[in-house]
Amino acid sequence: MTASSASRGRLERRLGPVDATAIGVGSMVGAGVFVVLAPAARASGGLLLVAVLVAAGLALANALSTAALASVHPTSGGAYAYGRHELGAWPGFVAGWGFVTGKTASCAAMALALGTYIQPGAARLWASAAVVAVTAVNLLGVTRTAAAAKLLVLPVLAVLVWVGAAALGADPGSGASAVTTTPGLGLSSDAPADGTVTGVLQAAGLLFFAYAGYARVATLGEEVRNPRRTIPLAVVAALTTTVLLYLLLAVAVSRFLGLPALAASPAPVADAATGLGIPAPVVVAAACVAILGALLSLVAGVSRTLLAMAREGDVPADLARIASLRGLFSPGPHPPVDARGAPERHAVPWAGQLAVGVVVLLLVQAGDLTTVIGFSSFGVLVYYGVANLAAWRLGARRPWYCPRWVPALGAVACTAVAFLLPSASVLTMLGVFAVGIVYRLVRIALRRPAD
Repeated sequence: MTASSASRGRLERRLGPVDATAIGVGSMVGAGVFVVLAPAARASGGLLLVAVLVAAGLALANALSTAALASVHPTSGGAYAYGRHELGAWPGFVAGWGFVTGKTASCAAMALALGTYIQPGAARLWASAAVVAVTAVNLLGVTRTAAAAKLLVLPVLAVLVWVGAAALGADPGSGASAVTTTPGLGLSSDAPADGTVTGVLQAAGLLFFAYAGYARVATLGEEVRNPRRTIPLAVVAALTTTVLLYLLLAVAVSRFLGLPALAASPAPVADAATGLGIPAPVVVAAACVAILGALLSLVAGVSRTLLAMAREGDVPADLARIASLRGLFSPGPHPPVDARGAPERHAVPWAGQLAVGVVVLLLVQAGDLTTVIGFSSFGVLVYYGVANLAAWRLGARRPWYCPRWVPALGAVACTAVAFLLPSASVLTMLGVFAVGIVYRLVRIALRRPAD
């Protein structure tokens, strides 16, 4: 199958504002909020709240740029597609490669975090089971993905608000004794650094890992009803909900545990809950559900970016294959259509989803959480850097809520924060980008003129 023939398949628009917002919130309120507060506290010192707000401001600029682009280009692929439309094939490829590689590694990290919460001694087994389950749900269709996201995110939000409100009403520092100082999930227990501008920006980059799902719905743009209205509404609603939640948790948990104890905690939300007398299984269950919800949305988003890249010939064209689970095992046209010739109701990019699932399963066997937060943040900041540049190029097509200074500020901030992340993460991701660039150069050289 060639890229042109693969591109004939189209996905049906079935997601409304509530569905899209649920996917966005479910993508953000996942592994990040349960593990990132401690390393961010260590990097920022006593300026954690400043780092939370800086990360939120960066996320807002990126969200407005992404929403503007999605309203003009309502198609799958996110910044990969936007970069190609507005800047050219190479910037689009850099954005897509950063998203796919960084977020695939994040999927593995989330799965490992889930397994560690359930049973540390069998983390990889539980993580593998979670990846298989999430891939299966996504293969059932995007409306199933949205329904599952709504089902998963509501109890998590309830538990996190419960912990935050209770900690805010407790005596300052009274929860420090509840912290278990043994490092977990690949995170160190170093003491917090003195608050500096560099430390705040590095912490903001780490916190960006927790925010980075706000525009997940943009990668599902081909499946959103009335995308010019729904996508910006859902992006801003999801980001606003999550920022308010993170501010509540950052203020409440740092106040209740105290900064040194927070910085030493591998699981600050769980430790705060223990100190407050909230049953540990409740928080562990909420963590597992949140991570599962984020993993569900993230696998869907990565597969849609692969779909867009396959349509353009930047990755193997077979990754653009679309079918429903029923259509995949039945005779007939592929991509499948219903009696009216419209796309089959539950058609999904099954080849891309299976590819993502397989790679995540392989990474689960060898990965840990030590550097993956920075690794993922660097890749995604590059991705949104391209998105901001593309939004800057929109000119008169740019919606009112995204004046030109917003994407300009977003592009500069993404670059600065990306290169202030831990050096191991930066160097690793630069190597990954180099591999991708060489791959595309070879692919271009070998491509037949008929393609």
